[in-house]
Amino acid sequence: MNPTFSEPHLLTNRQAKIWQSLRQELYACRSFTWAVAFISADILPPFKLVMEELADKKVSGTIITGTYLAFNQPRVFQELLKIPNLKVLIAPGPLHAKGYLFDHGDYQTSIVGSANFTRSALLANQEWCLKVDSETNSSLVNQLKAEFADLQKDAVPLTPAWLADYEANWVPAPRVDLRVTRETQKIVPNAMQTEALASLDQLLNNGAKKALVVSATGTGKTYLAAFAVKAYRPKRFLYLVHREEIARKALESFYRVIGGDKKDFALLTGTSHQEARYTFATIQTVSQDQFLAGKKADAYDYILIDEAHRSAAKSYQKIFDHFKPDFYLGLTATPERMDQQDVFALFDYNLAYEIRLPDALRNNMLTPFHYIGIRDYEVDGQVIDDTSQLSQLASSDRVRYILKEMDYYGYDGDRPCGLVFCSRQDEAKELAQEFTKLGQPAQALTNQDSPAKRQAAIKKLESGALHYLITVDLFNEGVDIPALNQIVMLRNTQSATVFIQQLGRGLRLFPGQDFVTVLDFIGNYQNNYLIPLALSGKRISRDQLKYQLRTVSFAGLSTINFSQIAAEEILHSLDQVKLDSLKELREAYKEKKKQLGRTPLLYDYRDKYSPLLWIENGRLPHYGAFLSKMGEKITLNSLESKILSFVTKELAPGQRPHELLLLKALLASKEGSISDSDFHRLLRDHGCYDSAELEESVEKVLSLDFFDVKVGKTTQKEKYGNTSLVSHETSWILSPALASGSPDFKKLVSDAIQTGLYLARDTSPQDQFTLYHYYDRKDVCRLLNWPLDVSRPMYGYRLSGDVCPIFITNKKEDTEQRNSRYDNHASGQVLTWYTRSPRHLTSPEVVGLLRGVENGAQVTKLPIFVKRSDAYGKRFCYLGLAKIVPDSVAEVTLKGKSTVKMDLQLVTPLLAKQFEQLFED
Repeated sequence: MNPTFSEPHLLTNRQAKIWQSLRQELYACRSFTWAVAFISADILPPFKLVMEELADKKVSGTIITGTYLAFNQPRVFQELLKIPNLKVLIAPGPLHAKGYLFDHGDYQTSIVGSANFTRSALLANQEWCLKVDSETNSSLVNQLKAEFADLQKDAVPLTPAWLADYEANWVPAPRVDLRVTRETQKIVPNAMQTEALASLDQLLNNGAKKALVVSATGTGKTYLAAFAVKAYRPKRFLYLVHREEIARKALESFYRVIGGDKKDFALLTGTSHQEARYTFATIQTVSQDQFLAGKKADAYDYILIDEAHRSAAKSYQKIFDHFKPDFYLGLTATPERMDQQDVFALFDYNLAYEIRLPDALRNNMLTPFHYIGIRDYEVDGQVIDDTSQLSQLASSDRVRYILKEMDYYGYDGDRPCGLVFCSRQDEAKELAQEFTKLGQPAQALTNQDSPAKRQAAIKKLESGALHYLITVDLFNEGVDIPALNQIVMLRNTQSATVFIQQLGRGLRLFPGQDFVTVLDFIGNYQNNYLIPLALSGKRISRDQLKYQLRTVSFAGLSTINFSQIAAEEILHSLDQVKLDSLKELREAYKEKKKQLGRTPLLYDYRDKYSPLLWIENGRLPHYGAFLSKMGEKITLNSLESKILSFVTKELAPGQRPHELLLLKALLASKEGSISDSDFHRLLRDHGCYDSAELEESVEKVLSLDFFDVKVGKTTQKEKYGNTSLVSHETSWILSPALASGSPDFKKLVSDAIQTGLYLARDTSPQDQFTLYHYYDRKDVCRLLNWPLDVSRPMYGYRLSGDVCPIFITNKKEDTEQRNSRYDNHASGQVLTWYTRSPRHLTSPEVVGLLRGVENGAQVTKLPIFVKRSDAYGKRFCYLGLAKIVPDSVAEVTLKGKSTVKMDLQLVTPLLAKQFEQLFED
């Protein structure tokens, strides 16, 4: 790829993280030199992954740092010494610089500004950094190179001896801990708890008798419950859970929130037999027949069931059958039970609120983690898989490889405190022995071990007597070990839910702990695709997942990183499955129906699934057809089905809201009509752009004239019923076909419209296109307000009037495909692009493209759309408008045919994330 360059531009943590820009430069450079005053351990795991991959490419770097203000902790230097292709120099004096220089051979790039090499600076803080290159700013880059050279003259190398001396004399700088301890802090609801309390209050006001709150482990669900109970002010309150230890801790938390006389709080368990206004009990005690016999049905006016996913058990059912309080509240982190018991039904399908893992991380309710996905051990050219023998899984070579990687990526703390999940019980026992032999004391725990043995092992882990607990699926729920600083996955991912449960074991906030390292050894497993699905927090399409794997992802201060080899393993797994198969969609439907207590509509999937999984499914004309396949009775005639298919396939993806807003307004109008002025006002109220061309386009789309194009033996218009949905002269009038449809038809059309408007919330309605949004060619024709869908013969571009959309597939898989022989590529902010062939500088098409270019007043607008390859679906990422670089225009010959080459300068600088996803090898 030939380098091209751009003007200096500012990097912040708003649109993209500064770390993404550093990461992009690292992967592209031949070597690098950084000077940073402060380095924190919490940014090193993702940096180490990059450095490990650069080592395979023989790329190395230098970091110059210092001891200013004693900020850099000794363990930071210890971790840096583990990176073999990194040289660390210690500068004398008070170094306070923050500069990053990357050498690309015949040019250099640099990033200079306010950002130190810390997690907060590169992911969250308001930082300003300027990115420049030596081709456009040689003077500035050369000054920076000179400064680096001066620093290196007097710097000394980081060595174990230097580190030992530093550690012996290091006095940490006073640390201002902004997290006030709970012992001194007045407990108040956080933002998410406040929303949950408002939802609970609304349910109570509406007469609900039961409700369920889903709150990820460690997000403060006990305090949330205490706030709810305090607001309710019950006369007699009962808290139920399955373990005395949890009940005892809950009592203390409730007392801190509610206050008052401590005598009003009592523990009712196997060892304590007291009751009070607020009674905290174990289910084993309260469910006994002798206890129930002495209690009236209305003995309590508020009952709270913690770990409510257990409430389908017989002991809890006795409680539901006997007690009839004014209100039941259930709390759980995991409502999706593997035994298919319907937890939602037990609480009347009243899901008051959900605080899932990604939301909790974004709201700083959990300890941030760095997920590192790397390839598992390779034996004779074969990566570990489901069929691997125990002798391979627990071989000394594999164990040494695992321990080497675990030590390399490290942990937050002075010693490892880790939980390892493996494939089977015999493997757990063998691994524990091998770990211990190699100096990492470990113990295997299985479901055959008693609770007492498990608790004793956890205490040994927390005290440091053990470094690792190795298990299969024993700690999926019910056990939290806040001191964990490493979670290691050595097994196939069978369930996204179980994956998140295991991940959550170590994320509860813990004093002095800044992050958890999650190391996932990814083998040749059929279900690898479940890993990015679980981490995304939402079921999305295969194409979206593929792009996501190409770059680092973020959730608050947490990062999700896959090595390039591990990403390829997952991409291979993705190619073997269909995420929108009827089997997958049926499971989602059953889960959602269980949660709601009714037949779910398309809009109901928006929280956990992308409705596009149903909308874009080529085997389903619309959601009504899916419901019919699920056994639901849906009554639609042939025309209704075709119209519903049009609304679903063409409008519900939400590429622009205009048609959806108009149809919603018409369906809501008693007269079935709205005036032109009301339509324009509607668009203004929703911040949508408006023009005469837009109005004409909306009319063409809703009359289906836009789709009057042959596809095979028929037209798209005929496929959608050949019936206009509206008529328009001086007002917009709903057609009889929409106004007088069957109840099922009206419900499903309204659902598709509501879903489309939900999906359109991510677009910029004031613009025709949204930067970095994905569009197919038909979308582009419609959003450009063209009167007809001309996407089929468009291929790589189409000049129409003063606009020419350009579609670039970066990596062509079919070398004979039209335009595939052209080297369309990107580097920096410039795309090198070629027209069709044969074309000459005098061709009318080329003349139209070049109007005004020579005098700097380019006439033709060039919206640029790029996708990585044809394997990434039919949609292209919109990169904004481009300007033709005048000096780059030339007529050239490729494969014996004449074409015109030109460089296209992006008006909006390309963000590092999009560069990685679309262009990086």
